[in-house]
Amino acid sequence: MPEPVRIRARDRDAILQSLAAGVVPRRGQQHIQVGRAAEVSALLRDIDRITEGGSAVRFIIGEYGAGKTFFLQLVRSIALEKNLVTLHADLGPDHRLQASGGQARGLYAELMRNLATRSNPEGGAVTSVVERFVSSALQEARERAVDPEAVIRERLADLSEMVGGYDFAEVIAAYWRGHDTGNEELKRDAVRWLRAEFTTKTDARNALGVRTIVDDHNFYDQLKLLARFVHLSGYQGLFVVLDEMVNLYKLANTQARLSNYEQILRILNDGLQGSAERIGFAMGGTPEFLMDTRRGLYSYEALQSRLAENQFAVNGLRDLSGPVIRLANLSPEELYVLLTKLRLVQAGGDPTNFLLPDEALVAFMEYCSRRIGDAYFRTPRNSIKAFIQLLQVLEQNPTAGWRDLLGAVEIDLDVELLAEPAPVPGNGTVERRPLRDGSQDGDDDELARFRI
Repeated sequence: MPEPVRIRARDRDAILQSLAAGVVPRRGQQHIQVGRAAEVSALLRDIDRITEGGSAVRFIIGEYGAGKTFFLQLVRSIALEKNLVTLHADLGPDHRLQASGGQARGLYAELMRNLATRSNPEGGAVTSVVERFVSSALQEARERAVDPEAVIRERLADLSEMVGGYDFAEVIAAYWRGHDTGNEELKRDAVRWLRAEFTTKTDARNALGVRTIVDDHNFYDQLKLLARFVHLSGYQGLFVVLDEMVNLYKLANTQARLSNYEQILRILNDGLQGSAERIGFAMGGTPEFLMDTRRGLYSYEALQSRLAENQFAVNGLRDLSGPVIRLANLSPEELYVLLTKLRLVQAGGDPTNFLLPDEALVAFMEYCSRRIGDAYFRTPRNSIKAFIQLLQVLEQNPTAGWRDLLGAVEIDLDVELLAEPAPVPGNGTVERRPLRDGSQDGDDDELARFRI
C-alpha cells in the first residue's frame, strides 16, 4: 500500500467539484497531471526563455474535451512558480484581440482582472504589482539618499520610449503621488486606468492628466508595456493564456475575423523574431481553428506558412520546437494512472480511504470504451466527469456497490464535439464526424493490450 500523500482539503474540493461539473480546476492540478511530459517540457523551455528576456508564442491545439484548458492552466501554474506574472481569459463574442466596438478592451480588462502572481494565484493582483514597484523604488531611494519620485521616473524612462509608454509611465507616477500624499482616490484612478476601466479619454485626462486610455487599438502594445513594467517590479516576465480561440473561427464577419488574424500574426512575428521582451503567449484552439483553409488560421496565407507543421515529422515523429503543439491522445495506461490519481484525491491522499479497488478502474475504462468508442481516448472529459460522480455517490451511499452503479452510468459524447466540424488532415477542409458506439472500433484492441 502506498504511503499517504498530503492533499489539502481546499485542493481536494476544488478538483472534485470542478471535474464533476465538467470544468477545469484552478487549484491542485499537480495532483492529477498525467502524460504530456514532452509538451510540458517544451513550454518550460519557453518560460525559461521569457525569464531570460526573450519571448514565446504557442498554439495548443486539441479537440473539445481533449485537455487543452487543463494543460493551459497547468502551464500557467508553472509560470507562477517561476515568478512570472500571468494573465488568462477566454475569447468570446465580447472578448476579441482586435475590434472597433470595445471587444478588445473588454478582453484586456478581463485579463487584468485575472492578473495573478505567485502570492496571489487567484487573480486580482494589479494593485500588489504596482505596490511592489513603488516599494522597491522607495528602498532604492533610501539607499541612494535621493527623492523617491526621481527613482521612479528613472526606472520608467525605458517605458516612455515604447508605444503608449509615456502615458503608462504617467499613470504609475500618479499612483506614487497618491501613495505619497495619502490620496486614495488618485491611487484608485491609476489602478482603474491600468485595468482598462476608463471608457473615455476625457475622464482619464481629468483624473490622471493623461491623454490616452486602453482601448481596442492599443491592446497588444499595452501588454508589451505591462511585460516591461512587471519586470521593473521584480518579476521575471509576463505569461498570457488565451483560451477558446475557436470563437474567432466562428466569427461570421470575414473582415472582423481577418483583423483578429492580423493581430495574431503581429504577436507571432514578434515572438518568432524576438522583437518582444519578457512576454509569452499560449493560445488554446481546436484543429479546425488552425487548419480550416476557409475560416481558420490557415485561411490567412502568412499564418499558414508560419504555422505549417514540419514535413519530416511523420510516422510517429514529433517536432515541438514550432509554434503549434498538438495534444496527443492519452494512452490507456495514462488514463488508468489518471483514474488512480482521482481516486487518491477523493480519498484525501490516504489509500486506506479508497472507495474503489483496482479492478473497478479497469472495469470503468472498459465500460467507457464500449459506450463511446475512441472518443474516450481523444476527449476524456465526460468520462472523467462520470468517474467523479461515481465516487461521489459511493462516498454518500456506503452500502451501494460499484458493479451495480457502473451499469447505470450514462456517458455520452460531448455536445460540443458532435456540433463542431472535424478537420481532414492534409487538405484543411472539414467534414461532419458521425456518431459511433465504439463496439467495433479499433480502440478495443488498445484496451485488449492494456495491462496494469
